[in-house]
Amino acid sequence: MSDDPIQHKRMAITGAGSGLGRALALRYARAGWRVAVTDIQTGRARRVAGEVNDAGGQAMAQTLDTRRDADFAQLMARLDTEWGGVDVFVNNAGVAASGTVADTPQADWDWIVDINLMGVVRGCRAALPALRASRGHIVNTASFAAIANAPGMASYNVTKAGVLSLSETLRAEERGHGVGVTVACPAFFATNLMESFRSTAPGRDALVAKLMARSGVTADDVADQIFDAVARRRFLVLTHRDTRWQYRLKRLQPEWFFRAVEKMARSMLKPHSGEAT
Repeated sequence: MSDDPIQHKRMAITGAGSGLGRALALRYARAGWRVAVTDIQTGRARRVAGEVNDAGGQAMAQTLDTRRDADFAQLMARLDTEWGGVDVFVNNAGVAASGTVADTPQADWDWIVDINLMGVVRGCRAALPALRASRGHIVNTASFAAIANAPGMASYNVTKAGVLSLSETLRAEERGHGVGVTVACPAFFATNLMESFRSTAPGRDALVAKLMARSGVTADDVADQIFDAVARRRFLVLTHRDTRWQYRLKRLQPEWFFRAVEKMARSMLKPHSGEAT
């Protein structure tokens, strides 16, 4: 068996029906990969699968809810039967929410943890046997929120920090099995994440949407960086230039970084006209 993790060019992506997942599917398709496009919405998965075929790849469309172990088992069975395995598995599906630790309802905590964190855990556990066999690579989509931990985004921060910690742990555990790990920590960029957004603060969704729209980084840019990181077996992907120096600053001057984040968040989250106080 070859040690080249991408020789067979077989991959699967959760949440690939739109946004970053779609951008990744098309980036790999242009490189001639076979791409299993999975999404909780069947129509979206099938539409992107068609785009993958048009872009030069070979697609498999699969309905997948990351809260269901059975869905992951069905996907891995198809990958084994139809493609003989998988080389890259991307845990990308996720949702967003805002609110403090105190005011976020328990139901919202349960919802976001089940999808953003446990959905990635399920994906890793399901894919690892096949990735060990192919000496492949796993990609987990976290967020710069995992590092910044800005106030007012408590449940989202916690789940993305969990994905980062999970990825660091997995990197060490799977090294001896020949499985590479990449974790992507993008800041704001335009996606459809707001479709399922939950918030305890009126107007917060508009603020987040504005920050996403203002970003100079696109989903295609993030996909290109992840593609390169996997090819180079690089672990951490910080997709925005300003977050790279912020990451270094937090490591070197954590108290200064904390005060800077607190000040920035206070300015951004203060009540706007028409927003409840």
